[in-house]
Amino acid sequence: IALSMIVSEFCAKNMYDAKERAYKIAKKVVSLLSIISFLIIFIFADKIAYFLTSGNVGFNTLSDISFGIRCISICLLLTPILGVLRGYMQGHKYISPSSFSQILEQITRIIVVLLGSFLIIKVFNLKISYGVGIALIAAFVGALVAYIYLKYKINKNSDLFSKSLEKDNITNKEILKKIITYCIPIILVSIISNLYDAVDLKLIIKGLNMINYDPKSVEEIASVITTWTPKICVIIASISMGLITSLIPHIIRSYVKNDIKDVNNKFNLALSTMLFATVPMTIGLVFLSNEIYYLFYGYSNYGPLLLKYVAVVNLFFSLVTIINTVLQGIKKFKLIYITTLIGLFINTILDIPLILLFNKLNIYPYIGTVVSSIIGYSISFILVITILKKKLSFNYSEILKNIKKMLLPTISMILVLLISNFINLELTYMNAIIKFVVFGLISVLLYILISYKNGLIYDILNIDLKEKIKNILKKNSKN
Repeated sequence: IALSMIVSEFCAKNMYDAKERAYKIAKKVVSLLSIISFLIIFIFADKIAYFLTSGNVGFNTLSDISFGIRCISICLLLTPILGVLRGYMQGHKYISPSSFSQILEQITRIIVVLLGSFLIIKVFNLKISYGVGIALIAAFVGALVAYIYLKYKINKNSDLFSKSLEKDNITNKEILKKIITYCIPIILVSIISNLYDAVDLKLIIKGLNMINYDPKSVEEIASVITTWTPKICVIIASISMGLITSLIPHIIRSYVKNDIKDVNNKFNLALSTMLFATVPMTIGLVFLSNEIYYLFYGYSNYGPLLLKYVAVVNLFFSLVTIINTVLQGIKKFKLIYITTLIGLFINTILDIPLILLFNKLNIYPYIGTVVSSIIGYSISFILVITILKKKLSFNYSEILKNIKKMLLPTISMILVLLISNFINLELTYMNAIIKFVVFGLISVLLYILISYKNGLIYDILNIDLKEKIKNILKKNSKN
């Protein structure tokens, strides 16, 4: 991301020599960091495995876990370089190959995961841990295929990447400083976000061991919370970010013009759009968690219950992600660091106490980890909107108005899904699909219909559907 911004800036200024040097410097820095990271993780895999599990293992041995860590560490040798290459292309507004390479990368990875693990386990009858190792190495293979494809596209379209022999009046040291300056806020926010998962993984294992949960259950619960349910819930964050991405350049433009009122309006619109899209998805995951988890992973003692809570976590994560994206656009980096770190700190100190408290109250203790994340994200969000109101005089009346309009369609959706909970069908793939499709579709259509009737869709999407339909009909009648 940082390199794409720098390359784009240099291209706009016709500083082609500086642009090429920025690319080479970024490659060298990232290559060095990649090798160091790989060596640390590969060499100390045993210690990392012990740290994550505190020595308590269930289905897997410590050697199995450290073997998996070593397999995934290989990706560090190439994946970061692939990111630099994509940034270089995007900086030249050469977007399509970069996007296609991501699809190609994932398709290759899936093929290697399925075919490789099948051959290792079913054909060659080797240990499951070796099959897992192949599945993890598949990420490296996918990245390699994507890298080769992008290098081919660059070589084939070299005329698009303007080069100049004329040396620009900027030193390599200044370019490196610029790269670091652009990278710091992006890297820190990314690291802090990932630390939520790392902290939860470590502390839930420690907390459940403290209340004498058996190692196999601890291992399964930790996997469900940090791996399996987030894979389902990631759609919440992805769709919400996709919906507001187009707003970010406009927010930046308004801020540059010092039009704080317009920044405020677009900030309200971004949050309203995100809530409009993600609230019904979250509700659907909460009420149909049994069917959805079963369709993805089969039966689980812990999965459906945890999916409900993790879905709510992802709703709050989406809120924090959006406000951080907006804050980056208006250069409020310090506010991002402080509020995000406070949220992470609160999540960390509450993890084990909530596990122990819930255990005392005879509530599922592992829910404590998820609740602590919700509290952490909530506090980060509240701090940001409070400070923006105080420092930039932000007004949130528009968001509150839209939330009020969301109440009726949301309640209607909940009532439909509540009915589904009274229909007890045997949990089979066919029954799960039928229940998910029928009640999911009815509840979503009802949500959209009521949102259309009360004008919420007009406010969020800023369109008048009736007028558009009338115009289409008029054109057809004339033809």
